Amino acid sequence: MKENMKTEDNSSIANKEATVKRRGTKTYVPRTNETKSRNQIQEKKGQSRIDNQQRDGNTELNMETPNTTKRNKARKVVVNQEIKNRNQGERRKLDSKREIKKQEEIELKFENKSRLGTKRELQKREENVEQRNETQRRKKQYSETKTQSSTMSRQTKQARTRTQGDNENQLTQDNRFQFKKSPLKIIPLGGLLEIGKNITVFEYENEIVVVDCGLAFPEDDMLGIDLVIPDITYLERNKEKIKGLVITHGHEDHIGSIPYLLKQINIPIYATRLTAGLIKNKLEEHGLVRSTKLNIINQGETIYFGKINVEFIRSCHSIPDAVALAIHTPVGTILHTGDFKIDYTPIDDERMDFGRLAELGNKGVLALMSDSTNAERRGYTMSESTVGDVFEKLFLNCKKRIVVATFASNVHRVQQIVNSAVKYGRKIAVCGRSMINMITTAVELGYIQVPNNVFIDIDMIRNYTDEQLVIITTGSQGETMSALTRMATGEHKKVTITSNDLVIISASPIPGNEKLVSKVIDDLMKIGAEVVYSTLEDVHVSGHACQEEQKLMLALVRPKYFIPVHGEYRQLIAHIETAKKMGIEPENTFILTNGRILEMNENEAKLTGSVPSGKILVDGLGVGDVGNIVLRDRQHLSQDGLIVIVLTMDGATGEVVAGPDVISRGFVYVRESENLMDSVKMVIRDEIAKCEEKHIKEWSVIKSNLKDNLRDYIYQKTKRNPMILPIIMEV
Repeated sequence: MKENMKTEDNSSIANKEATVKRRGTKTYVPRTNETKSRNQIQEKKGQSRIDNQQRDGNTELNMETPNTTKRNKARKVVVNQEIKNRNQGERRKLDSKREIKKQEEIELKFENKSRLGTKRELQKREENVEQRNETQRRKKQYSETKTQSSTMSRQTKQARTRTQGDNENQLTQDNRFQFKKSPLKIIPLGGLLEIGKNITVFEYENEIVVVDCGLAFPEDDMLGIDLVIPDITYLERNKEKIKGLVITHGHEDHIGSIPYLLKQINIPIYATRLTAGLIKNKLEEHGLVRSTKLNIINQGETIYFGKINVEFIRSCHSIPDAVALAIHTPVGTILHTGDFKIDYTPIDDERMDFGRLAELGNKGVLALMSDSTNAERRGYTMSESTVGDVFEKLFLNCKKRIVVATFASNVHRVQQIVNSAVKYGRKIAVCGRSMINMITTAVELGYIQVPNNVFIDIDMIRNYTDEQLVIITTGSQGETMSALTRMATGEHKKVTITSNDLVIISASPIPGNEKLVSKVIDDLMKIGAEVVYSTLEDVHVSGHACQEEQKLMLALVRPKYFIPVHGEYRQLIAHIETAKKMGIEPENTFILTNGRILEMNENEAKLTGSVPSGKILVDGLGVGDVGNIVLRDRQHLSQDGLIVIVLTMDGATGEVVAGPDVISRGFVYVRESENLMDSVKMVIRDEIAKCEEKHIKEWSVIKSNLKDNLRDYIYQKTKRNPMILPIIMEV
C-alpha cells in the first residue's frame, strides 16, 4: 500500500515538473475536462485507501485474545497514531493539490484577460489608423474643393458666403435658445417733470425695491398747503412684494415723505450713517422709531434682497454720505446716480468712486438713470472748497456781526462757516429748528469737526459783542415762517437785525422762490444791513452736475439705455441731447412721466401701462383731505371774496319772515358800498317773490336761483365774481 502511495506521489510530482517546464517554454495548454475528471478519480481512490486501512486495523485488533489485552491496547494506540499520521499526510497532499488547481485556474483567467486586452489594443490601433487615413482623405478633399472654389466667380463666392453666414447664425440662435426672462419694471411715482418728491419703484416678478421717498414744497397756487408728498397707492396695493426702501442721501426731497409712507406701509429702510441719523430725527417727531427697522449700510456694500441686489457706490453731493446705486437684476444692471456732482477737491476728501463706475461700465450697464437738475448749464460745477475761500475773504477784518443763511442739510457749507469762525475767534449761535437738528446730528456722528465751546445758545448772544458772533440760520429760500424772514420783518423774538449786521445768503433761489428771496433781501437792506448773495459773490455753488460732468458719467458707464431723472421737462430734454452727443442712440433714450411704466430686458425697452400717481397735499395734521376742490375754493376766495346771504322763511307758507341780510368778506367794504348792498337786497327780494308766484318751496331750488341771478347782477355792476353762499333758516 505504501509503495502504491509513493508511486502515485512520484507520478504527481513528475506531472507538476512537466507542467512547470511547459509553462517555462510558454507552451502551457489549459487542462481539459478529461484532466479535471482524472484528478477527481485520484482523490476518490486516495480517500478509499484511507478507509480500507482503518477497517484492516480494526479487524486485526478484533482478532486478538483476552490474554494479550494490554499488548493489544498498546498496539492499538500505536496503530491509531500511525493511521492518524497517514490520514493527516494524505489530507495535506489533497489540500496542496487543491491549491495548485486554484492557482492554475487564476493564471488561466489572467491569461485570458491579457489576451482580450491585446485584442482591444489591436482594435484601437486599427481604428487610429483608419482615423488618420480618413483625416488625410478629408484634407485632400478640402484642398481639392478649395482649389476648385478659387476658380469661381466673385458673385458665386458672395452668394455662398451669405448662405454659410445665415446657416451659422441659425445654428447660433438654436444653440442659444432659452426661456425669455421676465422684464424689469421701472415706475417713477415722483420726481419727473418737477423739482422734489423723488421716489422710484423697481419691480422684478414678485420683488419691489423703492428708491428714495421725498417731498416737494407747495407751489404758489397751493394756498395754505404745508407740504406735497407722492401718491403711494400702487405701493399700498403691492405691499407684500416690497423688500425695502433704499435712500441715496439725506436731503428733504429724498427723505421728507418717509414718515407718511411708514404710517401706511411698514418696510425696512437702508441708508448710510448720516442719512440714517437724519431719518431717525424725522421718525422721532412722528413717533415711529420703535416700529421702524432702520439699517445702516456703508459705501461699497451690497444689499441682497433676492433677485434684486442693490450696491452702494460712493458719490459726491452737497451733503456727506451720498451714494449712487447699482441695481443688479437678472436682466441687467441699472445705475441710479442719485443727486451728484464731480468734485475733485471735496471738503471731506471722499471722492466719487470712479473706478467702480468704470468697472460696471466694462461689465455692461443696461440703463443709466442720471441727475438732470443742471443739464442746461454748460461746463463744470465749481468745487465746494471755493466757497470757503470767499468766506475767508468776507470774515477777514469784518467788525460786524455776521449772519449766514444756508440750506440746513448742507453740512459741508456749515463746516466751512465753522472753520472761518474758529479761525477769526467768533462764537457760533444756531437759529432755526431744522438747522439745529442737522448740526446736532452731524456733530454727534463726526461729520462736522468743531472745537469745544464754539457753539453757544441763541439766548447767550447778548453776552458777546457783534464782532465776536456768527449766527447760522435757515431761510435762504425766503420761506414765510423761516428764521431769516422773521428777522427781516422784525418778528423774530431773539435776533434783531441792525445796520451793524453782515447778512450772507449762501444759497441760490430754487425755481419759483425768486420773488420770496428778493423780498427778504429788500427788507434786510431797508433796515440798513449789508447783504451779500450769490449775484454779488460766489457764496454758493451747486450740488448738481453740469453738462461736462454728465458727459463724464456717460463715458464711464456706457449704458445701453438712458433715462434722465430729477428735473423738469426742459432739463430732461437737455440731458438727452447731451447723451446723444456721447453716442447713445435716440431710440434708446426715454423721458418718463410720473406713474408711467417702463419695461426692459437685455434686448428691448418699451413704455407700457401706468399706475396711480400724483400729489398728496399736507395741510397741518391733515394728509390728503385737501384736494383740488378745496384748493379751487381757496383760490376763489383769495381772488374775489365771499358774499353770505341770510334769510328766515316760514316753513309752511314759504314767506320771508326776516331778512335778507348780506355779509361781505373780501369782496367790498360794506360801509363804503351801502348802495351796492341795498341793490343786492332788492335783487334777492325780487327773486324770492318770483319763487312764491311759481309756488316753489324747495330750498335747494330757491338757493340755486338766488345764486345764479345774484352772480349775474354783481358781475354786471362790478365785473367781479365772488363766492355766493345763501343760508336759509326755517321757522
